[in-house]
Amino acid sequence: MLLKQDLNMADSEKPSEGLQLSQEWLEAADCRAELLQHLKEQVPQIFCLKKELSPPEEEELTQRRLLHPLECFLFGEDPQEGRQKLQQGSASSQLCGRVFKEGETVYSCRDCAIDPTCVLCMDCFQDSVHKNHRYKMHASSGGGFCDCGDVEAWKVGPCCSKHDPGAAAAMVTDEAVLEPELHERAKKLFRVLLRYVTDFLVWEENFELSAELQPRLKDNAYYCVLYNDEHHSYDHVIYTLQRSVNCDQAEAQTHTTLIDKEGRRAVKRGTLRSCQQAKDLIRSNSEHISLQPLRVEILHATVMAHQTFALRLGSWFQKIIGYSVGFRQAFCQVALEPNADRDRPCLISRLMLHDARMYKGARKIVHELIFGSMLMDSDFKRLFAIEFTRHYKQLQKDFISDDHERSISITALSVQIFTVPTLARQLIEECNVIKVIVDTVLELLREHLDESNRFFFLGYNSDKFSRIQVIFHDLRYILISKPCVWTEELRGQFLEGFKIFLGFLKCMQGMEEVKRQLGQHIAVEPEWEAGFTLQIQLRHILAMFQDWCSSDDEIMLQAFKECHSALIECNNQPFHKEATDFYMCKQILRARPYKVSQEPVSIHLPISRLLAGLYVLLWKTGVIERLDNPECYDFIQLAEHPLRCVVLAAQVTAEMWRRNGLSLVSQVYYYQDVKCRDEMYDKDIIMLQIAASKMDPNHFLMLILLRFELFDYFNGNSVSKDQDELTQWNRLTEEMLFLLIAIFGERYVPGISHVTKEDVTMREVIHLLCIEPMAHSTLVKSLPENENHETGLEAVIAKVATFRKPGVSGHGLYEVKKERLMDFNPFFYHYSRSQRSKAEESQKKRRAQESNDKALRPPVPPAFSPSFSRIVQLLCCDVFIHILRRILQRAAEDRSTHWTEAMIQRALHLIGQALVEEKTQLESGSVEDVTFDFSLKARAVGSEHGKSLFLLLSKIKALPSLEAQKDLVKWLLQMFEIVKCIREKSSPTVSVSMDTTKPEESSQDKEKAERKRKAEAAKLHRQKIMAQMSAMQKNFIESNKMLYDNMPETGTQEEPVTSSESSAMEQRELCITFGPLRGPTPAEREVLTCILCQEEQEVLPLAPAMVLTACVQRSTVLTQCRGRIPANRADGTGTYPLFIPPDLAVGTHTGSCGHVMHATCWQKYFEAVQNTTRNRLHAELIVDLENGEYLCPLCKSLCNTVIPLIPLEPLTFNYENAEIIGQHLTLPRWIQVLAARIKGLKSVMQDNDVQMDGSSGSSGTTGLFGDGQPDFRSILAYGVQESRKFSDGIAEMLVVCATTVHRVGLKTAPNELCPRVPLMAWNTCAFTIQAIENILQEEDKPLFGSLQNRQIAGLKAIVQFAASQRLKSSQGVIQRHFADMMGVLLPVLSRKNTPSVLDVDFFHLLVGLVLSIPSLYQEEGIDLQPSAVSSAFNNMYIFHLVTMAHILQVLLTSTDFPAAGDAEETEEARLAAELYTTVLQHTGRLVPDLSGGSVAQRVKAGIEPFLRSAALFFNCLTGVHPPEELFSAPVSSPGQMEALCSYLALPFNVFQLFQDYRDAVSPMLQRWCGSPSITKALPGKTQTIRYPRRRNRLIDLPEDYSSLLNKASHFQCPKSTVDERKHPTLCLVCGAMLCSQSSCCLSQLDGEDVGACTAHAATCGAGVGMFLRIRECEIVLMASKTRGSTYPAPYLDDYGETDPHLGRGNPLHLCPERYRKLNQLWQQHCILEEIARSLEVVNVMFAFEWQLV
Repeated sequence: MLLKQDLNMADSEKPSEGLQLSQEWLEAADCRAELLQHLKEQVPQIFCLKKELSPPEEEELTQRRLLHPLECFLFGEDPQEGRQKLQQGSASSQLCGRVFKEGETVYSCRDCAIDPTCVLCMDCFQDSVHKNHRYKMHASSGGGFCDCGDVEAWKVGPCCSKHDPGAAAAMVTDEAVLEPELHERAKKLFRVLLRYVTDFLVWEENFELSAELQPRLKDNAYYCVLYNDEHHSYDHVIYTLQRSVNCDQAEAQTHTTLIDKEGRRAVKRGTLRSCQQAKDLIRSNSEHISLQPLRVEILHATVMAHQTFALRLGSWFQKIIGYSVGFRQAFCQVALEPNADRDRPCLISRLMLHDARMYKGARKIVHELIFGSMLMDSDFKRLFAIEFTRHYKQLQKDFISDDHERSISITALSVQIFTVPTLARQLIEECNVIKVIVDTVLELLREHLDESNRFFFLGYNSDKFSRIQVIFHDLRYILISKPCVWTEELRGQFLEGFKIFLGFLKCMQGMEEVKRQLGQHIAVEPEWEAGFTLQIQLRHILAMFQDWCSSDDEIMLQAFKECHSALIECNNQPFHKEATDFYMCKQILRARPYKVSQEPVSIHLPISRLLAGLYVLLWKTGVIERLDNPECYDFIQLAEHPLRCVVLAAQVTAEMWRRNGLSLVSQVYYYQDVKCRDEMYDKDIIMLQIAASKMDPNHFLMLILLRFELFDYFNGNSVSKDQDELTQWNRLTEEMLFLLIAIFGERYVPGISHVTKEDVTMREVIHLLCIEPMAHSTLVKSLPENENHETGLEAVIAKVATFRKPGVSGHGLYEVKKERLMDFNPFFYHYSRSQRSKAEESQKKRRAQESNDKALRPPVPPAFSPSFSRIVQLLCCDVFIHILRRILQRAAEDRSTHWTEAMIQRALHLIGQALVEEKTQLESGSVEDVTFDFSLKARAVGSEHGKSLFLLLSKIKALPSLEAQKDLVKWLLQMFEIVKCIREKSSPTVSVSMDTTKPEESSQDKEKAERKRKAEAAKLHRQKIMAQMSAMQKNFIESNKMLYDNMPETGTQEEPVTSSESSAMEQRELCITFGPLRGPTPAEREVLTCILCQEEQEVLPLAPAMVLTACVQRSTVLTQCRGRIPANRADGTGTYPLFIPPDLAVGTHTGSCGHVMHATCWQKYFEAVQNTTRNRLHAELIVDLENGEYLCPLCKSLCNTVIPLIPLEPLTFNYENAEIIGQHLTLPRWIQVLAARIKGLKSVMQDNDVQMDGSSGSSGTTGLFGDGQPDFRSILAYGVQESRKFSDGIAEMLVVCATTVHRVGLKTAPNELCPRVPLMAWNTCAFTIQAIENILQEEDKPLFGSLQNRQIAGLKAIVQFAASQRLKSSQGVIQRHFADMMGVLLPVLSRKNTPSVLDVDFFHLLVGLVLSIPSLYQEEGIDLQPSAVSSAFNNMYIFHLVTMAHILQVLLTSTDFPAAGDAEETEEARLAAELYTTVLQHTGRLVPDLSGGSVAQRVKAGIEPFLRSAALFFNCLTGVHPPEELFSAPVSSPGQMEALCSYLALPFNVFQLFQDYRDAVSPMLQRWCGSPSITKALPGKTQTIRYPRRRNRLIDLPEDYSSLLNKASHFQCPKSTVDERKHPTLCLVCGAMLCSQSSCCLSQLDGEDVGACTAHAATCGAGVGMFLRIRECEIVLMASKTRGSTYPAPYLDDYGETDPHLGRGNPLHLCPERYRKLNQLWQQHCILEEIARSLEVVNVMFAFEWQLV
């Protein structure tokens, strides 16, 4: 009662009470004590009461009793007036500062952002210039904020139109200044409240309340509070709560969800003792499950109340500081002001330092408060950054020991601070942040140091290690933009930081050494991932350090010296032997022996590699000249470790380290992989190039031979017959030659030659595209990224490649331009082995096609820069010539065990490189100046013994085993001649003597003749194969005739059908499907092959059954009332499915893939499938055995039944007889005969019901016949014949199919005796035809000529199956159905629940009537059916009646008549106007001023879909060939209506029907129009369907995907107000936006919890759905509660690729062709099939819970 009064008095009391209180506080001597006193009294009365208040009540009391007085104190007046004063003259903030939620889409501009962390929110992006730039989009992990308005984040366009400062810049200073009293009050209030908030957020269980807040009476009310952790799963916590605090599962689930979301939850309130018991129980129960118990605390109710209010104050602070910059500054001053007690940190630091111990909800509030205050102001941002850096080490240590995600840790704020360039530099100068970060990493990794002070990661904790890795991101952020101006302070601090970083690298240099395992395989694989993870993290940092160094000469020199000193200090992998002399080719090398295969060696050499990078930069920048005594650097020593590493990789490739296991293979793989090679393999090659440029070339090559352990082998001192050893030597020689190719040829490094970064990227791209055409994303993955995740691909791709657009599937591909192929190097050093062989094969194939020789020549490289120019001497030194001669000599002697083709290929490539270099040098300078004399040495050395390189080349050219290298050898010999001619300054053609050319020519002729002979042989072989293929194809077509024949051939097999002569012309004219002029049914013999047993069989009624695979499914594709599915009445009452409403809310579709089997084969196959599937893992996901599902044996389509194949009934049509009958059997007469028969049959049925147990002999019927009903049997007088008979197999299959259709269509239990079984067969027949007509209309294809073979086969089978239903069901049931349906058309037969003409779909009615009328001919004891002539008349009159009723339906529902033209009034228009007037009179409406022409036009448009469906139906039923116009012309072409009318025995002027049948139809027309439901519907009281019906398509999607993301970002879940991540999902069928995969939107379906999409699909698509998950950019196809699959979204980027989960983030645009394909998938009912196929391909180990989507 009190509470209600409080609430009622709130408005009146509120202002005066609040102001009065605030005045008292202001006047008090100790303002702080007064404020706390008020909180002490009020807070426990509002929060955490025994009987909790509802959220609105609690909020109202908080506002009135607590927050309003505080605001009054702040403003010193009514808060509303205070706010208004502040708003006057204040400008909106230039910074956006929107804090991102997890999953929210953010945008980054690749052209303008300073780094990839600079992002915009959706709204700012839409209003910015960046929308038209190269942007990227991705989902935020939460916690960041929008950088709009931050000038340091963007090169151009820092503000969107909303945050553009404009005139606001001048007003910021005014706005920042508050009135002194207001500013003072704000600081005073903020100081008290922020300390209060801090005290309660950093509260720990054992703390006591301060004296100011201690309640007078401390009651025994406590809370047992359970905290979130990441060790226990949802189920663990639910189980623990159920066992510990006696709550049911639902309550435990609620608790757990809130604990996960908020971070904690009070799970029990009670006395201290009861809470203690609960705590002990929770801890012990949770310890049983996990090693760690759950964190539980017992808090006094008063403490809980204050903590709750402290959180509420957090959001209040945000609101207040949002009012004014002055408030924000006052808050920041209070938060950052030093504590009176020097040892204690400031308030914001206290909150930060306690962050890891705070729960989620508190953390979130603190982080948002920091975002909204300190990070929005540059001065305070700097002060906050200094505080953050001061406590950095402790914060990171806390984060490492915390188990929460980083996104909710205070350490995640580093990205907001360290990425600001000015701030980063200030932090280096003032706090030396580089040192702080590296020290933190070193301290955290100290436990992994071994006795040599190197890292050793055996048994490391992967979770902890992954958290430590995050710290490297901070170092990267600090270095992300190098300074333009260096100050002395910055230099000093940077160098100090660099030294500390070198100290860290020292711990990595030589870590995790490996030693070759001999004899026995390694027992335990050593740990290697941690080391490489570190290397990957350091990759960009190393590059950035080099970049910073290169920007200042002083730094560059100092860094190089420090790095060199650090490398010298590293004493790992020492030599164990003294230096000795090694001799080769009269050269002496003094070196210390070291065998990689015997000594320890490490792949981790970061300092050596950093030194190599810095050395190249020294030369590039020209600073090398200032280096003191450059000659004192021992390059043999510096290159030693990189060389060992390269040799290790070579020996691993040569399989010498097999016993060391996979770990070493993996290390070598990553060493050369794109993720690591920049700072590993590439730098090792550079270091070897540096050594090669400084050393004597002979000595350098001798050192390489020594380290490769090939010195003795090439010196001739080592001979072995051991095959393994020889193979090893061969492989090592290959690798050694490959290294020489790389050292000499890989010059694409800025500094080593005069190339740019763009040239480097171009070369990488060319070589990737030489492997095969590639997609953009594949190229990006294969290229190294820089620190901004850019590869530079876009800048060069157009220069080197052409783009090939994608089709309806697949993706766009880039192909290398022909003119760029000259740059191809078959031994490109970034190729893996498989890539190298693929590229070589691809290029040889291309050259062969272009009829060039297959020689893959070395490309012309760019010239070395002067400092590296000595490297070329390697290829003309004595040792090099000696090595090549040794290799070629072995090949010339053809000692197969001593050489390999790969070795020769590399040797030839090196010769080619040397010749190209010599030619280039000779062409660019005078012969006298060129010292490179490879060709002279190659001809001279060894020539006296006939073993010079040149002569050896000529020898190996003739070797058959080197046939593949013949073209290359030929080219090399030509190059020798060209170089010789340049040296002699003569023409090559003159110098090449006739002696050498003639044999060459003759050999060329031989080659040509040989090629011609081979081509002829290949041609003959091809012809032979083609003949075989053709024969096989003919055989296949014969055996699968049904798949290939669109329609039966007419004319050829037709028998004469009339006694008179019939010409071809007459036959063509008889394209009429019923009536007295009905066309002939072609007699076709259908022989089909069973796909299982491959035996042929003719389809006959009495033969064993053959069946088509089929899938029956409920469908809403044609619905006119999306989302409304009629409920099935369990008792079978109601008119559905006897009458299908015109809105086609849900239909039953039967589709077939067109594959045929024997019924017996299918039964065996189905049983086998059931048996094997039950034993197969997760097969139940693909097929639902309980519902009879299986996959088609041939095409794997999903099926759930089979349709028996029934041939068309052969008939002889007597045209004379038809003419005579036609004269007697007019429509009125036919109606009378029909009515009499039905009336009689009803009596018979009643009589039978009565005489069920007695004898029902002929006396009964005779009595009836004699009872004055002479017309009862007159229907039989127009012709009857015996009913068709079917084999037992066909009869059985008819039942199987009908039962499935009934079960699926009505979602009911199978019951073959249900009277609705035949109805569902007719309905599926009608609906399937309507669906096909809908597709043909949608695609504007011909009605008959464009159907797929499977559609034709399936359609014919369905119609014949539906027609045969009357033979399998009770005749009485069929007769009753016919009478009920006929009641719609003949009022005399109607019953009380017979619907009006507005409430029926007339095509369904037509199919039902036509297929059920033969049952009227059934006589007792005799199975009769109407003759062909009788059927022709029955079908015609039924069709005409239904058509007239449908015309009336169209007229009654039409409101939008087309505008009338000026054409003259035709007969058609006159009759249309007359009919419309009659109808309006019957319905009592005013006659509008409408021309007959517009009425006629409207009606024809309205009935056309019905006529097209009828044509398809009667064609399948009777087999009469349709007119040619329906075969070839699209459905929308002129003349279609006339062709349809002709085929369906209608007058071209359809209104003529009403004239022809005026006598019979006029009274019916009046009765039809007089129905009460029509009277009710016409004034618009009920919704009616318009004709032609609306054609359903998938919804229109925006062209730009960011529009959809925008829509999703503004989507709010209807059932949740919380900000947690949502999955907005768009239904493509109806456009509804749903909240997918979220607990808030779970609902019940058939007693089971299902997600929003599953529930929506049940009503929108009868269980089938197609959804677009917007943030994931993927389609979800759903077919039931348990089945679904993903499908590519129809959005492509500029490179023709989809982007699932926005992984690449490129701008996406709608691809109309792909969306059209999706539309077809839906309209053609192929979603189930697509799901089954995708599940068959991707067989998952763990089933995905689709029902929760």
